[in-house]
Parts: sequence; structure tokens; C-alpha cells
Amino acid sequence: MEATTYHASRGAMWLRLLTGGAHPVHDWTTVHACDAILAGRPARYIAVVPDPDNGFPRARNGEVGLVEGWRLAQAVRDVIALDRDTTEKRPIVAVIDVPSQAYGRREEAYGIHQALAAAVAAYADARQAGHPVIGLIVGLAMSGAFLAHGYQANRLIALDDPTVAVHAMGKASAARVTLRSVEALEKLAASVPPMAYDIRSFASLGILHDVLALTNLALPDEQDIALVHGALEAALADILEDPRRDLACRLGGAHRAASRRVRDLLATEWEAAD
Repeated sequence: MEATTYHASRGAMWLRLLTGGAHPVHDWTTVHACDAILAGRPARYIAVVPDPDNGFPRARNGEVGLVEGWRLAQAVRDVIALDRDTTEKRPIVAVIDVPSQAYGRREEAYGIHQALAAAVAAYADARQAGHPVIGLIVGLAMSGAFLAHGYQANRLIALDDPTVAVHAMGKASAARVTLRSVEALEKLAASVPPMAYDIRSFASLGILHDVLALTNLALPDEQDIALVHGALEAALADILEDPRRDLACRLGGAHRAASRRVRDLLATEWEAAD
């Protein structure tokens, strides 16, 4: 197999750092899946990376498009198949740096919704099958791309930096949809955490397991890499100690009181109906 080119992106950089430069198991240009060791056990690391020569122009900068969705699904389902007859399921680490899903007429016509749903289903099936799934947000985690790659993880970890963000859409797009200026949205986000773009506001929703402050996000040193490795190992240990395979651990956030209340009321009504 010929050497795979790692195009410049945070996701590609962290995949290389965390796997010691392991060669991808497939010769795909935009989805790299590498096998390496995590806490003494085999693990699969997966990242979506840019490809300026992508045949789909809307997916040249790390977006998750038609091809990427199906290949993410295959990379995850390969792992499920490998461990189908074993009791110890290998961890899956989603290295997340995805600016968006791919917006384009061809993507819509050929069913990008199905491709991304396939990736979501694969990650969810892996989690339900007992594979510890960890999402590591090292850059942008936006819109349907994040839903397809990483959001189904048992535990999510994010790097603490202004360039790291999780949101349904970019600021300019959100401003157009809400008929507001970017400045007005930023002012509103100061009092409405779900609308904010900074990672600390997102963490207040209870969805993140850990937030890591590195010395140099753009050029991590050995201490930074060790910190991330340690966080991944701690997240793995936490998953293995938790008998649940669902995502209920995300409901404990400071700003999830209404969500918890709604779930309690629905459960009460459901039980009463019996």
C-alpha cells in the first residue's frame, strides 16, 4: 500500500501524534483509520482530513460528505466485526476536526443524509456492542459533521482553545438564519450558553467529559501529547467502570435542568399509562 498523504489539519496532526505515525488501514484520502495502542490495548483512531483533490468540491476542506460518511461507517463496522466473538472490545477514538457536512446539490441528490446516518448508526452500534468510544475534539465540531463523527461517543474530550468550537452552524450562517448581525449573536450568546461558540459554554451543558488546556495547541510538545494520552486513558477507564452503554451521563450539566425535568415528566406519564 502506498504511503497516505496527511494534508494539513488539526485532526490529521493529532491522529499522527496519538498513533505514533501509524499507517492508515485503508488507502482512503479523506478518512484515515489507524490502529495503535491505548492503555495497553489495541484501539482504532479515526479522523476526517482535508483533500484538495477530492472529486466532491464541497468536501475538500475536511467536511463530512457522501464518501466520508460511508467510509466512517465502514471504519467503525470493521472494528465491530473484528471483535464480534471477543469479550474485550477494542476502544475507538474519534479525532474530531470537522468544519461542516458537505453542502452541495450532488450531496443532497445522492443522499448525504443516508451517508451521515450510516456513520451515526455505526458509532452507536459500536457503543451498544461494548466498544468504548471516545471523541477528542481538537478543532471544529460543527453541524451534521459532528453528529456523524464523534457525537455518539461514550465520553467526549475537548481541547480548551478559542479555535475549538462546537455548534450547529458557523456564526455567519447563524446570523443569516436568525436575521441578526454576528455582533448581536455574540451578545446574546453571553447569556444563552447553548448559543455560544466557546468550548467552556458547551462544557456547561454537561456533554463534555473533560476539557484540556494545552501549552501550545498549534504545535503540541511532549507534555501536551502526554496530557491528551492521559485524558484518553482516564476516559477509557471511566467507560469500563460504567455498566451503562447509553449517553445518560450527559444529563448532569449545569444547564440541563429543563432536559432532566422533561425526561422525568415523560417517564412518569409513560409509567402511568401502563
